[in-house]
Amino acid sequence: MSKHKDIEAYRKQLRECVKCGTCRAHCPVFKQVQSEAVVARGKISLAEALMNGEVELDRRLISDISQCLACGRCVRKCPNQVPTDEIILALRRRIGREKGLTLFGRGVSTVLQRPWLMNLLTRLGRMFSWLVFRKVPQSSGLRLRFPSPYISRDRTIPEIAPRAFRQSHPEFIAGDEDKPLVTFFTGCMINHMLPEIGDGVLAALQSLGMNILIPKDQGCCGLPALCAGDGQGAACLADRNLEALTAHKADFIVTACASCHSGLTKHFRDLGPDHAALAGKVMDIHEFLVDQGFDEKLLQLPRQENPQPVGYHVPCHLREPGLKEAPRKLLSALPSIRLVDMKHAGACCGLGGTFSVYHYDISKKLGALKAEGIRDSEAEIVATACPGCIMQLQDTINHAGMSQQVCHVLELVAADLKNADIGQANRKEAKLR
Repeated sequence: MSKHKDIEAYRKQLRECVKCGTCRAHCPVFKQVQSEAVVARGKISLAEALMNGEVELDRRLISDISQCLACGRCVRKCPNQVPTDEIILALRRRIGREKGLTLFGRGVSTVLQRPWLMNLLTRLGRMFSWLVFRKVPQSSGLRLRFPSPYISRDRTIPEIAPRAFRQSHPEFIAGDEDKPLVTFFTGCMINHMLPEIGDGVLAALQSLGMNILIPKDQGCCGLPALCAGDGQGAACLADRNLEALTAHKADFIVTACASCHSGLTKHFRDLGPDHAALAGKVMDIHEFLVDQGFDEKLLQLPRQENPQPVGYHVPCHLREPGLKEAPRKLLSALPSIRLVDMKHAGACCGLGGTFSVYHYDISKKLGALKAEGIRDSEAEIVATACPGCIMQLQDTINHAGMSQQVCHVLELVAADLKNADIGQANRKEAKLR
C-alpha cells in the first residue's frame, strides 16, 4: 500500500522557514485568533520542537495543529515556498498514529473506506431525516442539524439525495466517435447530496459530444481522511481510486469539486509514479470546458433580457493552483446571468474540511466576512465550484438572515443549456404551424 511521507522527511523544508512573518498577514485563522501558534511560522516552530524532543504531543499542541484551513495562502505568499500545508498534514498523521484519531475522525475514516456503509447510512439518513431535521428556510434544500457530537445544532447541511448520482446513471455514456473519453470523478458530496451538480457536468460534456465514463468503483478522494490524520486510510482510498480511474484509458479525468481536485492532483501525487501520472490527467471541469471552447459555445446562445445578478466565490483549492478564471469565463458567457463583483470573493469561506467541525466558532466568523460581501453586492445567487463551499456559504447566509441561494457553476450552465433547447424546440414547433 502507498504511504505518505513522515514529518521527519520535511526537515530541510522546515529549515527554509526564516520566520519572517509574511504568513501572518495572509492567514485567515490568525486574523481571528491572533495567536502565534496557529500561524504558519508558529506551526513550523512547533514541528521543529517536536522532532527535537523539546515538546510533547499534548492537548494544547494538538489543538494548535488542528487550527488550519489548509487554504494554502501561507504557501503561496511564503518567500521560500515552504510547504506548510503538507507539513501540517504530516503532523496530523503523526498525531493520528501516536495519539489516535478523534471520535469524529475515526467515524469519517471508517465510513469513507467502506462504500457499502456510506450507502447504508445515507439511505437511513434519508429515510429518517424527517425525525431529526427541519428545513431552514422551508423553501431551502438545506436542513437544520440535530444535536450530535462535534456538530453544532444550529448548522445547516444539504439534504441527502433520494438516489445517489452514480446509481442514477450508467457507467458509460456514449458520445461522438471522434471525441475524447472523459472520466468523471464525482466525489462524495456530489454523489450523495448534490447530484444536480453531476447532472450539470453531464449536460455540458454531452453538449460537446464527449464520451463519458463514471466508474462505479471510485470512492472518496481521501482528503477528508488525510485532514483528520488518518494517513493509512487516505492512502488506501488513493490506491483504490488509482485502480478505478486507470482501469480504462481515459483521455481526461475531470472533477467538479475543488477539494477533490486538490486531493487527486496535489496531496496524493507523491505516493508514487502511478499516482503522479494519474494527477497529470486530472482537470477541473471548468478548465476542461474552457479548453474545449465551451465558453464560446455558450456565447452563441440567445441572450436573455434582465439577466439575474450572480456573484462568484473562489474556492481556495482552485485559487491557490491558479485555476480561478475558468469558472468566471463560463459564468460571463451564460445568457441568463449578469456576473457581479463581490467583495471578499477570494476569501476563504471558513469550511476547511474538519476545521469547521472542531472550530465552528471561528468558521462562522470567517463566514460573516463572506456574508458582508454578498450583502453589499447585487447578487441574488452565489455560484462557486466546490460542494463544500456551497454548504458553508449557505450556512453563512442562513445565519445572516439573508435570502440568497448558493449553487454550483455547472448548475447554472445546465439550466441555460436546457432553456436553449426548449426555446429551439418551441421555435421549430411554431414554424411547423
